[in-house]
This record gives sequence, structure tokens and C-alpha cells, in this order.
Amino acid sequence: MTTQDLKQMDLDYVLHTYARNYIHFVKGSGARLFDNKGKDYIDFSTGIAVCSVGHGNERLANAICKQAMELIHISNLYLIEPQAKLAKELVTQSGYDMRVFFANSGAEANECAIKIARKFGEVNGKTKRYQIITLDSSFHGRTISTLKATGQDKMHHHFGPFPDGFVYAKDIADIPNKISEVTCAVLLELVQGEGGITPFNKSEIQELAKLLKEKNILLMIDEVQSGIYRSGELFASNYYEITPDVISTAKGLAGGVPIGAVMTRLKDIFSPSDHGSTFGGNFLSTRAALEVLEILKEEKQSGRLDKTIAYFTQNLQDLQKAYPEIFIQEIGLGLMRGLRLKDSELLTIFLQKTCEKRVLVLKSGKNTARFLPSLLITREEIDEGFSRINEAIKEL
Repeated sequence: MTTQDLKQMDLDYVLHTYARNYIHFVKGSGARLFDNKGKDYIDFSTGIAVCSVGHGNERLANAICKQAMELIHISNLYLIEPQAKLAKELVTQSGYDMRVFFANSGAEANECAIKIARKFGEVNGKTKRYQIITLDSSFHGRTISTLKATGQDKMHHHFGPFPDGFVYAKDIADIPNKISEVTCAVLLELVQGEGGITPFNKSEIQELAKLLKEKNILLMIDEVQSGIYRSGELFASNYYEITPDVISTAKGLAGGVPIGAVMTRLKDIFSPSDHGSTFGGNFLSTRAALEVLEILKEEKQSGRLDKTIAYFTQNLQDLQKAYPEIFIQEIGLGLMRGLRLKDSELLTIFLQKTCEKRVLVLKSGKNTARFLPSLLITREEIDEGFSRINEAIKEL
């Protein structure tokens, strides 16, 4: 079947929720993707931070294949060995004294976090507390409640009425101004994935954590994109040296197999039937995640991950310095990085030209190019990617 035939099939039968680029990828290896014509692309996007150990990873593929031959799913009514082991591994590697709930996505993980906050607010204190503070430029998912938790007004068109109880602060400094007698939690991304790859000031976050603890308000950190060593540590929360009450994560946890997870220090907040998931934490997804965590732990402990982060960051900084008329700032944390361009029109052209040169880069916010490479990306792959980007810039 030709690419054109597949494109038409997609247009005829798939709901039009994505502005697709109709490149027809058929396989991948490491940080490279190959289309149906055999052309290779350097992937600096990894399926939006999902393919954390790259494409075609043999260890991950073998773990998935072996598990699929034994058991894929039995439901959470029974003991699931890799789920228990994965929960222990997340707790052990993070250093946080928590328990874990498994879901299928980041939005589902944030839904669980919202329910934790609401129950906490109801059972702790004389007044029923239900209000959750988020930021104007945040993004927390596309379900009805996580969409409302998202502070960007453009995301709210057409889909109301929404659940009550979400309040938006302009920035970290504005959060104390939004606290009321019914506030139960603050939900934050430490690096905003859709809000311009903006890492917050460490001391500001630490001061906020201290204030919320004093007021018995939960600090919930959305690490759907920044978690699983994307920041250079297991969680960005580790880098910021804070202990959240709740952490949500998803994207890179199972290297491409759908999974979400919520970790909380409120170990007994839920009773049986308070929350659940049919597919969440099944044999296949948790076995894949165990292998991914093992691979990335080795990468971190060996020092290779830190060296990769430093090398990739240096290449971005060199690019910004070489073309100050195009790039105004290099930002980010770990391998969650961005280049700010002068305006949104220039960003659109830049992304188009890099794709033409066969490098995959993403958009974030109004004028930021987002780079989310595999955490196992090699120097050779980085060099090739930036060589192609330099070629693209010459055509701007």
C-alpha cells in the first residue's frame, strides 16, 4: 500500500484530532527513524518524550516479547508480580516514602492526583477543601477535569461546563495570593512541557513547598514529561530537592507501552473502590517499565547520562550563540530542552526546514523549539542531528 493510499485511509476513517505530517515511518533504531523509502531521520522528539530508551531497543523488545508469551493481562483483582516490583523500584530509586497507583496515561495519572487532593481536602480539617491551584501556562491533560486544571484558556473552548474548583496563578510568586480556606492542593509542572520548556527557580519552589506544608496544602508535581530521568534525575522533584505529597508520571516510563503512575506519601488515602483501572499496571506495561528503569538506572549510575546531557546542551548553546538573530535563549533541564526563537512565525519555518533536512523537533508554547531526544542517544547521532539543523538554518 502506498503512502498516499494510507494517507487517504487515515483521512477517511480516523477522527481529525491531529495536524499530521504524513511521513510514513516503518522502523527505528536508536535515535533514527526510517521511512518507507529508506530515508533516515534523526529523532529529537521521541514520540513526545515517550521512547526514552530509543527505537528498536533490544532489551526492551525482548522483555515485552517474553512477557507477551506468558501473560499480558489478568486485571487488578489478582496479584501482578511486575506491578509490585515496579512500585518498589519507583519508590526505591526516587528515595520517597510513597505508594503507587498505576494507570494508562498522564491524563489518567493526573485524574488520580486530583481525586487524592479532593479526598484529602474533605477528610482533613473542619472545612471541606476542594480547590486546586495551577498555573496560567500549565498543561495537565485532555480529559474534562485535567483540561480544566490546565490554565491555558485556549484549551477550554467548546468543552464546558467544566468541574468547579480550579484556580490559576500567574506564576510561582502569585500562588500564595490564590490560597483560600478551601484550597486543598497546588498542582505544578517543574518544567512546563507545553508552556515553553520553562524550568522554575529552585529556591522559589523550595519556599513554596515549605509554605504549603505549613498550611497543610498538598504539593502535587506533574512529572508526566519531566519524570523517568528526563531531567537527569529519576524525577525533577529530586533535582529541586523537595518531597512532594503526590507525583504523577507517564510518558517515558515504559519506553512506548502506554502507562501512567501516581506516587503519594498519603499511603492510605484511598480505600478499595475509591479508584481503579481495568488496564492500569497490567503485566505487559509494568514488565516493560521495569526494563526501562533498569536500563536508565545503569545509564545514570555509569555517568553516561550526565555526559549526554552536557554534550546535547552544549550543542544547543553553540547553536544559539552562532545564530543570535534567530535564537534568543537556550533553556530547559536535563534532556528536556528548548530554543526560544524571535517569534512564532520564525518557529514555524524552522520546524518545517528541520523536518525537510530529516530532523524531528517539536513546538512548545508560542516560540520555543522543543528537544526531547532519547536518553540513550549517541554522540554520533547528536552530531548528525545538529549538522542537519545547521543546514536547515542556512535556508531560513
